[in-house]
Amino acid sequence: MQTMAQGWLVLQLTDSPFLLGLVNAMQFLPMLLFSLFAGVLVDRVPKRRLLILTQTAMMLLALVMGILTLTGIVRYFHVFILATLLGIVNTFDMPGRQAFVVEMVGKKDLMNAIALNSSVFNAARIIGPALAGLSIGKLGIAACFLLNGVSFIPVILGFFLMTIKEGPWSSLGKGEMKENISEGLHYIGSHPIIRETLLEIAFLSIFAMNFTVLIPVFSRNTLELSAEGYGFLMTAFGGGALTAGLLLATRNTLGPVKRVLIMGGMGMCLFQIFLSFSTTLFSSVLILMFVGFCTVIFTTSGNSTLQMNVPDHLRGRVMSAYSLAFAGVTPIGSFLSGSIANWWGAPTALSFGALMGIILFTMVLFWDRRKKNRFLQKG
Repeated sequence: MQTMAQGWLVLQLTDSPFLLGLVNAMQFLPMLLFSLFAGVLVDRVPKRRLLILTQTAMMLLALVMGILTLTGIVRYFHVFILATLLGIVNTFDMPGRQAFVVEMVGKKDLMNAIALNSSVFNAARIIGPALAGLSIGKLGIAACFLLNGVSFIPVILGFFLMTIKEGPWSSLGKGEMKENISEGLHYIGSHPIIRETLLEIAFLSIFAMNFTVLIPVFSRNTLELSAEGYGFLMTAFGGGALTAGLLLATRNTLGPVKRVLIMGGMGMCLFQIFLSFSTTLFSSVLILMFVGFCTVIFTTSGNSTLQMNVPDHLRGRVMSAYSLAFAGVTPIGSFLSGSIANWWGAPTALSFGALMGIILFTMVLFWDRRKKNRFLQKG
């Protein structure tokens, strides 16, 4: 709800796709700059207590945004500053949440847990935009921020009720931060499956997964929809994503498979190109369901691949690299897609990003085939 309301609020205040892209960029810039440092800290502190702190901070930021909007004094620079602060908190929250999953369920059920986590997240994507569209239409944008703030209360209580064995807070000595970051980067660089998965996720995050910037612009300027229509589009995306998450949750025995990751990424890009040619609400809803489905197949497969191939003592650092690849590069993608949408329209931005993704996976498939042929020739 907050994501949708923030995008709609910025468009109301500025009527500028570029400034919307800039806010999204600033929300993820801290992750780009500080993810690797956050990963070291996540490996050294009790993750449940860390998450209580980050969730409380996000609750306060949502309530402040709601109050500013409700009182009518909100301005673009308020959104800009609060989005940046939210990005700083998320820099620690996201790798903390990812690394905390294995502490709750263990490695045996890890892939199930990742897929179910994705299902819960995308169920919220179905309900949230629909509620946001209705709330904006009936109660105003401020209601979305205030409801989001209140929703953190049961989450924080849930963390307090957990009984997880935790170690003490651990401080970093002089020079240890650099050494710990180097250790994590060396591990990533020396393991091709982790290195290649992170690069693929980062590439698509820059070019093809800029939905928070492009869908509100596409909805408002191309389809000429109201906030309710925009919410309906995002609900369709969430419906496809939820279906994919539940499907993956029932097929954990296969483990993460590279071809599934590639098929998910390629499918997401193809359907995004189809979306760029859509001119009706019905066709856009249908296509966005497939975009959501393929997006979750890609991201969940990538997350599972990383989690199943990393030792516990490096999990925070590797998952902070995942946060960097998945969300930290968003400032680059938001600035790029926002600029293209501002100059040539959202459909062009959608097509360009998707085409870059298709080129990437074509190259990956070609390279994999070459490696396979070389192996057979040596054999």
